[in-house]
Amino acid sequence: MPDHITKFDRATLFRTRLAEAMTLRTMTQSALARATGVDRSTISALLAPGMRLPGAQLAADCAQVLGVSADWLLGLSGRPEPLADLLATSLSITEAPRALLDETIFGWHREAAGYKIRHVPATLPDMLKTRDVAEWEYRDTLGRTAEQAIGAFEDQLDWMRRARSDYEIAMPLHELTCFAAGAGYYDGLPAEMRMAQLDRMIGFCDQLYPSLRLYLFDARRVFSCPVTVFGPLLAAVYLGRHYITFRDTSRVAAISQHFDWLVRESSITARDVPGYLRALRDGIAG
Repeated sequence: MPDHITKFDRATLFRTRLAEAMTLRTMTQSALARATGVDRSTISALLAPGMRLPGAQLAADCAQVLGVSADWLLGLSGRPEPLADLLATSLSITEAPRALLDETIFGWHREAAGYKIRHVPATLPDMLKTRDVAEWEYRDTLGRTAEQAIGAFEDQLDWMRRARSDYEIAMPLHELTCFAAGAGYYDGLPAEMRMAQLDRMIGFCDQLYPSLRLYLFDARRVFSCPVTVFGPLLAAVYLGRHYITFRDTSRVAAISQHFDWLVRESSITARDVPGYLRALRDGIAG
């Protein structure tokens, strides 16, 4: 919207938007007049050419009846949705089941196909995990459906690799060192599974670069909670039981800038990651 518009231009814009909203709701002048408690001639005057603008009460009543924002009717906003609706669609909380790439996450990947996807995982990136590591990590959750769930997971990964999206992944160095050592979260994971997992990650980093780029940062210097940015469309912050998702442009851009900061501050860049992974693997084998 322009910084300043004349009363005539604002009246013209109001008249156009009021007519547009009435057409969208299939509402006649008489019906709008009854709903707002004014004479039909008052609504007719608002729709007639000229400089007629409603008072604040009538503008608010028209907006409420038509399900639009009063600011939009008056040319103060470019979006017709009321503020409550904008907030509801721009920020939401979604359940995050303890599972492999669940349908909600996969749906976001489908929606963002072709866009760059930036990801800070909670553990190792699911899309890079071997079948054995995925089963070990999710075994208790998957239960009797493990085979079916793993099969669906692998189908989803195949789709993601064909979706022409670039993937940037940033994760803390200590996650990989703990993994290689079988320590902490990875306590009890057999050495052969850890070596196979590192081999898989090395292969992907070598084969898929630059469409797949992995960055490693020192969590003592920079920090990030698990988060994924799906192009310009959506950013999802992982809390454990839930995702907090943002769809408004400014917040998605802010979280994208956070990811860019992680990349800039990374101790090991994408080109050097394969060598670092090979050194971790050699340490297990030795």
